[in-house]
Amino acid sequence: MLTTLAVQGYRSLRDLVVPLGQLTVVTGANGSGKSSLYRALRLLADSARGTAIAALAAEGGLGSTMWAGPERLSGAMHRGEVPVQGTRRTGPVRLQVGFASEDLSYAMDLGLPQPDGLPTRFGLDPEIKAETVWNGPLARPGAQLVRRHGPLVTVRDETGWRELTHALTPGDSCVTTLSDPARAPELVTLRESLRGWRFYDHLRTDADAPARGGVVGTRTPALAADGSDLPSALATIEEIGKADLLHTTVAEAFDDSRVEIEVVAGRFSVQLHQPGILRPLHAAELSDGTLRYLMLAAALLSPRPPQLMVLNEPETSLHPELLEPLAHLMRQASEDTQLVVVTHATALQEALGQGAEHVHLVKELGETRIDGQEGPLDRPAWTWPSR
Repeated sequence: MLTTLAVQGYRSLRDLVVPLGQLTVVTGANGSGKSSLYRALRLLADSARGTAIAALAAEGGLGSTMWAGPERLSGAMHRGEVPVQGTRRTGPVRLQVGFASEDLSYAMDLGLPQPDGLPTRFGLDPEIKAETVWNGPLARPGAQLVRRHGPLVTVRDETGWRELTHALTPGDSCVTTLSDPARAPELVTLRESLRGWRFYDHLRTDADAPARGGVVGTRTPALAADGSDLPSALATIEEIGKADLLHTTVAEAFDDSRVEIEVVAGRFSVQLHQPGILRPLHAAELSDGTLRYLMLAAALLSPRPPQLMVLNEPETSLHPELLEPLAHLMRQASEDTQLVVVTHATALQEALGQGAEHVHLVKELGETRIDGQEGPLDRPAWTWPSR
C-alpha cells in the first residue's frame, strides 16, 4: 500500500506531501489543486509506460507545468508584510514526484537540459535527471536499491553498488527501459506495479459512447479507462466476480432495478429492467448518470483488482441520492484495492465516513497545501533523494 505521495514544483504543488490510506478522499474548492494532484499520480504511472515526457508535453511542456511562483514563500510573504516577489534561485529548476509504500518506493526528478552548443529544436524538452528506488518509507542511503544520475544507473547488491548502464537517454525512465530480472529485479517489480494502476477520469456517457452500443464479448476483468467495454466487464463480474454485490448495488441505486447483459451473435449489450416497465431499457436509452453509475460499479467490482485505483470526480452526472450507494461500493472495493477518490461532493465525502483518510486541499498565495498541515512536523516524513 502507498503511504505517502510527494510532489514538488508541479503547477500549484510547490511542496506537497500527502498521507495516503487504504481509502483516501481528496477534496477542495475549484482551483485548489485537486486535478494537479491527480495528474501527479498519473505522471508516476506514465514513468513506467515510457510516456512521462509526452504527458508533460501535452500539458504545454515543463515551462507550463512547473510551479510559477518564487522558489520559496517566506513567512513575511504569508503574513502579507511584503509582497510576493521573485527571490534569487539557489537550487536547480526541477519537478519532482515520488511515493513511499510499505515495500518499494520511488522518486523521479525532472529538469531542463543543459545546453551543449549543438543545434536542436528540443531545447525545452524536459529530461529525467535522477531516479531512486528504495525499500521502505524513507530514502535513507542504506535503504536505496537503485540510483540513476543522468545516464548512469547503479544497483546495490551484496557487495555494494555496481553499474547497470551508463548510456540511459534523458527522456527514458530506468523503470521503463531496464528490465533485467537477475541484476535489477526491483525495477521489474516496480514497473509492473505502476503499470497496473488504474485511473478513471473520462468515462464516456455521451450519445456516441461505445458503451451505449453493442461490443464483441470477451472476458474483461478490468474496465477500460473510458468505459467502452462495459457490457463485457459486467458479464465478467457476473461469471467470475462479485455478482451478488453488483446486483445489490444496482437494486439499491435504482429502486430494485436489475441489470442484464444481452448476447446476440457474440455481441454483448447492457439492458436495465425497471419495476413497472414491460421491456428492458437498452444502454442507448439510459441517462448519463445511470450509465456512469454502472461504469463505476464495473470498475470498483473488478474481479482482478489493481494495487491502486484513482477516481477523479466520480460524482459527475450522478443524482445526489446515488452518492450513498456509491460510497458503500467504494468502501467494499477498498477491502481489495487501495482507492484514491478526488471529489467535489461533500455528500460523498461524508458518506465515506471516518474510516477513510480525508485530505482537504486549500490554496494560499497560489500554493496548494493540505488544510491542517501547518509545518513539516504535521506531514508524513519524506526526504527527496539528491541529484
